[in-house]
Amino acid sequence: MSNAHGIPDLLSPTFADDPYSAYSLLRDHDPLLWHEPTSSYVLSRYEDVRRVFQDREGAFSTDNYGWQLEPVHGRTILQLDGREHATRRALVAPAFRGRELQDRFLPVIERNSRALIDAFRDEGRVDLVSQYATRFPINVIVDMLGLDQGHHDRFHDWYSAIIAFLGNLAQDPRVTEDGLRTRDEFAEYMLPIIAERRERPGDDLLSRLCQAEFDGTRMTDEEVKAFCSLLLAAGGETTDKALASLFANLITHPEQLEAVRADRSLIPRAFAESLRLTPPVQMIMRQASRDVELGGGTVPAGATVTCLIGAANRDPDRYADPDRFDISRAELSGATSFSAAAEHLAFALGRHFCVGALLAEAEVRVAVNDLLDAMPNVRLAEGATLVEEGLFTRGLGELPLVFSPVPGPRTVV
Repeated sequence: MSNAHGIPDLLSPTFADDPYSAYSLLRDHDPLLWHEPTSSYVLSRYEDVRRVFQDREGAFSTDNYGWQLEPVHGRTILQLDGREHATRRALVAPAFRGRELQDRFLPVIERNSRALIDAFRDEGRVDLVSQYATRFPINVIVDMLGLDQGHHDRFHDWYSAIIAFLGNLAQDPRVTEDGLRTRDEFAEYMLPIIAERRERPGDDLLSRLCQAEFDGTRMTDEEVKAFCSLLLAAGGETTDKALASLFANLITHPEQLEAVRADRSLIPRAFAESLRLTPPVQMIMRQASRDVELGGGTVPAGATVTCLIGAANRDPDRYADPDRFDISRAELSGATSFSAAAEHLAFALGRHFCVGALLAEAEVRVAVNDLLDAMPNVRLAEGATLVEEGLFTRGLGELPLVFSPVPGPRTVV
């Protein structure tokens, strides 16, 4: 089904197959679309989406996460505003930036990347999605938290169910059931471990979250569990898809791949451009606190707004030749691409800018360096086609590559 301008419905197979063509039609003809099936106003232009994310007028809240995420995560930092949000962010943010990230967790990232590469570096071929990208960020987070990496498959199943629940715009009852079951299973797994770390803290992120204090406030067991659930889902799903998309964008632009291979300082710029062109999170919702004039119309108080990151990041009014992958793009600055002042919208903006953006940048920087070192002459496997999947989050189902094997020292995890 499509509207008068030929715009396919957001929940249709046509939209899922090629959202980028639909995004162009939305920007041109219906920048503020009322979408009845999701009961939300859909925004597609860069300036409108940026305005909602930055919210300098106090016109939008994250109350939508009360129904969108809280049933599976519990109440998380995403839902909070004002002093409560500032306090919670002050409790968790230090672990994901500065010396804490560099000194404590960068070695964890490097160790996990190289251990995964050891499993295929002698083979000369790899599906980068299933053998590396889907495992790497989860292994890193599990290792950071001091949990058992032997339970990787359980963590992967849990975060997949949570992400599916978050993006269940069609209200599939099976997806809802899987998400609620995951909530119970994750709580049963995590709460005893949290209690144990309270009593006997170690040198891991979970212990630090249990002990962290700001302005006389500590997180409760439920709040720590909810943050760990959010970290696994958001950190796993997004970095997984972002990493595979970045490599696909480089592989299909060989001259830019070789530029990055020759000058590794270009990796953050390449990552930022890939996030702009093929963001792993395609849409984020907000809720209007009052009537707002936006996108050529009015969003009424209490209404949900669906911000199409994938559309805004390709808005020709913001980016020249926006459908082209260009790591030297003038509109992106490597200095701000992983901060709340980023020019792309893949991490949102403002006070709810992704707290794990610098962790994702560190993971991808390590991954691309390690993979380029281990895979000379890397290219797509013969006959391979690249197919993106997903609506709320989007990425490659597989990325089969071949390369010249380079044996190297084995990594002990």
